Amino acid sequence: MRILIIKFRNIGDVLLSTPLIKNLKLNYPSSLIDFALNEETKEMIEDNLDINEILSYKRDKIKSLPFFKRALYELKFAKKIRDKKYDIVINLTEGERGAFYALFSGAKIRVGIPPKKGILKNAYTHALPKPWSKHICEASLDALDALGLKKFETKVYVFSNKESRYENFIHIHPVSRWMFKCVKDEIMAKIIDFLELDLKERVILTAAPQKKEIDKINSILSLCKSSPINLSGKLSLKETIALNKKAKLFIGVDTAIMHIAAANNIPTIAFFGPSSSKNWGPWDNEEQKNRYLLNKGIQRSKNHTVIQKNWDCIPCQKDGCNGSKISDCLMDFDFDLIKEEILKRLR
Repeated sequence: MRILIIKFRNIGDVLLSTPLIKNLKLNYPSSLIDFALNEETKEMIEDNLDINEILSYKRDKIKSLPFFKRALYELKFAKKIRDKKYDIVINLTEGERGAFYALFSGAKIRVGIPPKKGILKNAYTHALPKPWSKHICEASLDALDALGLKKFETKVYVFSNKESRYENFIHIHPVSRWMFKCVKDEIMAKIIDFLELDLKERVILTAAPQKKEIDKINSILSLCKSSPINLSGKLSLKETIALNKKAKLFIGVDTAIMHIAAANNIPTIAFFGPSSSKNWGPWDNEEQKNRYLLNKGIQRSKNHTVIQKNWDCIPCQKDGCNGSKISDCLMDFDFDLIKEEILKRLR
């Protein structure tokens, strides 16, 4: 049996689809499972022994092409899928692109969220509900219910073929590709100083090799009295995964590295702002159950903590307040509460 999973989203979204991969393999041990994704997210699936082949969609390249060349690429990608002769195609993403590929695949069984209208509204033989009523990790397993398959486990898997020389440290990744998800610099600086100066813990900072993230790190460091190890912009994603695996605690914001830490089974403290922790909180592989049953407020699983305001406007899903690209709900926290959570997780 040949199965294709389609997930055209960002790094964290792809990572949270790995429970489906494992469960499909457990249901069909002799199957060949392929994965179609945006090329920049493939590191979340690489080295996964349950995956046969990765089909990378070059999203950034396609955007720059003129219309006819873009259409030609789409058709070639669709033909590549059709030529694989899949028995089952599962599209975990809303939208017409994945629906088109699923329909064009020729697979007898096609699973996905149907578009509301247009010629693709009947693209699927098995419909999935929209994912927003539950954690995205759990939503990825709706395909099992649609196909009448058994759910064996709900664990997120992350892989790296790299090694890290660092040990016994606290990993802080205070940035996101979306700056409106970031905590105020002064708060992060106080956290770093508390760990390094008061608790005598070694802190390692990471960030993507992008100017806005590096600038954010430099701003935080300018407010610190301590001198943490700064690896920002120096590590690949696979190297960051390997580094994180050696950490004793992770502190960060709502971003892919937070999900990686949780998948590595590292105790995690995550700051949330406009996003819903009910959908995106750090998944606890030990509990295999969503403990973030509210859309806001401080919530805990066995190994992880979400710190979030309990304001009426949360989760607003907006990119900052009043068009500012800054979320007011991430600008002020009770620091005694933060210290208490850090001490609890370190214990």
